[in-house]
Amino acid sequence: MIKTFFIAFWLWTALYSLETQARVLDRMVAVVEDDVILERELNVEVAAITAKLKAGNVMIPPEYALRKQVIERMIVDKLQKQMAARAGIQVSDEMLRNSVADIAGRNGLSVEAFRVELARQGMDYKSFEENLRNEIAINQLRGHEIGSRIKVTDAEVAHYMETQGKAGLSNSQYRLGHILIAVSEAASATTIQKAKEKADQVVNELRTGKDFKQMAISVSNDDNALKGGDLGWRSINQIPTLFVDTVASMTLGEVSEPIRSPSGFHIIKILEMEGVGQHIITKTKVRHILIKTNELIDDAEAQKRLEALRDRVRGGEDFAALARGHSDDKGSAINGGSLEWVMPGALVPPFEQAMNKLEINEVSQPVQTQFGWHIIQVLGRESQDNSEQFKKERVRDEIRKRKIEEETELWLRRLRDEAYVEIDQDRL
Repeated sequence: MIKTFFIAFWLWTALYSLETQARVLDRMVAVVEDDVILERELNVEVAAITAKLKAGNVMIPPEYALRKQVIERMIVDKLQKQMAARAGIQVSDEMLRNSVADIAGRNGLSVEAFRVELARQGMDYKSFEENLRNEIAINQLRGHEIGSRIKVTDAEVAHYMETQGKAGLSNSQYRLGHILIAVSEAASATTIQKAKEKADQVVNELRTGKDFKQMAISVSNDDNALKGGDLGWRSINQIPTLFVDTVASMTLGEVSEPIRSPSGFHIIKILEMEGVGQHIITKTKVRHILIKTNELIDDAEAQKRLEALRDRVRGGEDFAALARGHSDDKGSAINGGSLEWVMPGALVPPFEQAMNKLEINEVSQPVQTQFGWHIIQVLGRESQDNSEQFKKERVRDEIRKRKIEEETELWLRRLRDEAYVEIDQDRL
């Protein structure tokens, strides 16, 4: 009887302990508008970040500093998710599947092999999918809120091309480290001064040997803080305008003075730098015959007709005449199926991939694209130095990216400053 009592008491104590532990783990650590962040959610995220930092051989900052960084990132993510939900942004299962396939493909894996690799690394696939779904929704939100408003004029491209040439930086690439000591737009003079003093202190510590990545993780308010402040490789046009003159005058490994912006004080370090060579492209002179599918012509029939036409070309008949008589691409048919000289990326991928495998004057097997079925003939190839045009296109793209980045930084700070957020500091 006594033994039974002790067993029952032990079970009750164990269950009570588990229940208490569950309640502790379910405690709210932050209120974010009409939602909450639970302590167990924070713990999971901190554990994941810690594992990633260890894998990258980055020294782990003090626990409180790391948890503070992580909770701030979780708050901003939650605010964006809330905003995306209010805007009616939804990520379909098909869109999610396509994104997973794309990520797997970029890693040289099938989707199934990718799932196995995630499991090998201890990552739950459902959690990965959910995080990816949220990331897609947030990207769509940013595209709607920010990207649609960003314009790049020809004058801006010309100005930066000229600036690049004068500065002798057209062949330079930089890998930058970035730390932001944030200041809200409505901050008082006293608050701004304190932030400036903190930024000066950070610069002094970095210049006396403090590890940049660890410092960024500990103190930076930038979205890349948990990546050690690493902004990746950028050309001079891809660098925010605010930093261009500073970066142009810096040397490898140098740490900048604090740079003031509406977001606060920025500190830049050049982690690596290198040059870029010329850009050579190969243009292709190509023609084709297209058969579209419809109620009367299915895929098998389209392929059969094109194989017959291919045999006639190989037998000596004129490709151009056959294109004029049989091709459903009426725009090119009148020119004998000619698409003239095409640049890389100008045609849909299945067509371009098949075209690139052909020898001069060779006629392809039937190739399917979104437009129907084709046979393709390459008439010539020509390589040229496209550096100047490539540079203009790259500059335009990079100016746009830079503008989006600058606007995103301000937008996120404003979103955070204007939201109702309450953090239980005792649980960090």
